[in-house]
Amino acid sequence: MSARGRLGLFLVGAAAFAALFTAACFGLPSFGAEHHPYGERAVRAALGHHTANAIASVNFDLRAFDTLGEESILFAAVLGAVVLLRQTADERRTPPAPAAVHPPVRRFALLTLPVALLIGLYVIAHGQISPGGGFQGGVVAATALHLLYLAADYRALERIRPLALYEIGEAAGEFAYVVTGFAAVLAGSAFLANVLPLGTFATLSSGGTVIVLNAAVGVEVASGVVVLLARFLDQAVEIVLPDDGAGGGRDPGDDNSDDNSDGTDDGTDEEEPT
Repeated sequence: MSARGRLGLFLVGAAAFAALFTAACFGLPSFGAEHHPYGERAVRAALGHHTANAIASVNFDLRAFDTLGEESILFAAVLGAVVLLRQTADERRTPPAPAAVHPPVRRFALLTLPVALLIGLYVIAHGQISPGGGFQGGVVAATALHLLYLAADYRALERIRPLALYEIGEAAGEFAYVVTGFAAVLAGSAFLANVLPLGTFATLSSGGTVIVLNAAVGVEVASGVVVLLARFLDQAVEIVLPDDGAGGGRDPGDDNSDDNSDGTDDGTDEEEPT
């Protein structure tokens, strides 16, 4: 397709989108109005399903299928990064040298790590009650784990980060979300419908399937972020090309000290007598 054809196709699509967007904006309630149909329905649905956090009710109940798409986007992104950043045949893995860490940084990171990890787990577990959920808590928990990289070095992080286990965890989180949806179908309802007992309002057992889907997303996000960061850190710290030196450059023995960096002679070599 020519450049003019692509431009014309874009203009047609952009005009259609602009028309639909404008029509939708005119259908919104007036600015400052007290009547908000969607918000009122969302709050009623959250209260009806014993979910204190209305946002969690929207994400994992009313629009659970949309959340499956968002979770799948992260799953596909991590999978693509793993494929692109994999170790190739012409690369080798070298163990990193021990890193020197300043004592204040070490103490702060070691003290913060368990606190941040507990906060991440708390945000995941209380997603149906208070602000938070699997996405936010998963990122916090995965980030907390990498505080050990600041407190010690990369080898210490690798000892508490078995990648195979986290790869399984990412797949298990995605699988659990889909299985929960099909379980609702087997129960005689719609895909991802809330069919579990709703429990007592504002407790950890409230919300029905919101608890299960929230936990599945938390496991998938936390494991996926760990796997993603592991691939980037491997490339930055351990994986090098065969001709890389200790500092990532060429071997000094391969260079001619009398030559310039561009490979041309600088004219300072002494001529041999004839």
